[in-house]
Amino acid sequence: MSRASLEKKPHEVAEMFDGIARRYDLTNDVMSLGQDRRWRTATIAAVDAQPGQRVLDLAAGTGTSSAPFADAGVEVVPCDFSFGMLEVGKRRRPDLGFVAGDATRLPFADASFDAVTISFGLRNVVDTVGALREMLRVTRPGGRLVVCEFSHATWAPFRTVYDNYLMRALPAVARAVSKETDAYTYLADSIRAWPGQQALGRLIREAGWRQAAYRNLTGGIVALHRATRPDEA
Repeated sequence: MSRASLEKKPHEVAEMFDGIARRYDLTNDVMSLGQDRRWRTATIAAVDAQPGQRVLDLAAGTGTSSAPFADAGVEVVPCDFSFGMLEVGKRRRPDLGFVAGDATRLPFADASFDAVTISFGLRNVVDTVGALREMLRVTRPGGRLVVCEFSHATWAPFRTVYDNYLMRALPAVARAVSKETDAYTYLADSIRAWPGQQALGRLIREAGWRQAAYRNLTGGIVALHRATRPDEA
C-alpha cells in the first residue's frame, strides 16, 4: 500500500467518496466489466432476507445494493459515512431511509437487525475487528452477516494480470470515466493491501461471529463471506 493511502484519515476517505459519488456506480460498472452486477446478485442471495425482515446495508453508498432488498419487500436501512453518497442516493431513491453512520460506532440499538451486509466497504474501515463487533452487536441472535469484498485471486497467472490491471489500467479507466484518478489509485492500493480469504475469515471469528465460511467469485478477486451471530454473543 502506498504511503499516501496509509496516511489517509477517516474524514479524508469520506471526502474522497463525496467527490466520486455522482459517477461512482457508472465507474464501478465500467471498471469491473459489468461483474459488479453479478457480485451484487450473489450477495443478495447470500443474505436471503425475507419480506418483513430488517437488513442493515453498510457502505451502501448511493443505495444500489439496497434497492433490490426494498423492491422485494425487505425493510432495508442503507448506511454510509459519505454524505455525498447519501445525497446522490436519496435523490435517486427517496423511498429509502438512508442513514449516515460510522461502521465502528453504529447508531442502532442492540439486536435490531435480522442480517447485516457490507459490500466493498469493510477494507475502508480503520478498525476492521471493531466494525465486525459493531455489526455483531446490532444483529439479533441467530442473525446473519454477509461480507462481499475484494480478495486474492486463486490462480497465480490470473493474479499477476489482475494486479497489473489494478495498478496500471484501473486509474486510467477511472480518469476516462470519473476524472478522479487519485481516489481510484487509493482504492487500488487498498485492494492490494487487503487480507486474503482465510485471513478475513479469522478476523470475522475473532469479532465473535460463528460458522464463518466463504466462497470465491470471479476466480477469487472477490470473496463472499458469511457468518452467524451465536445465541450468546
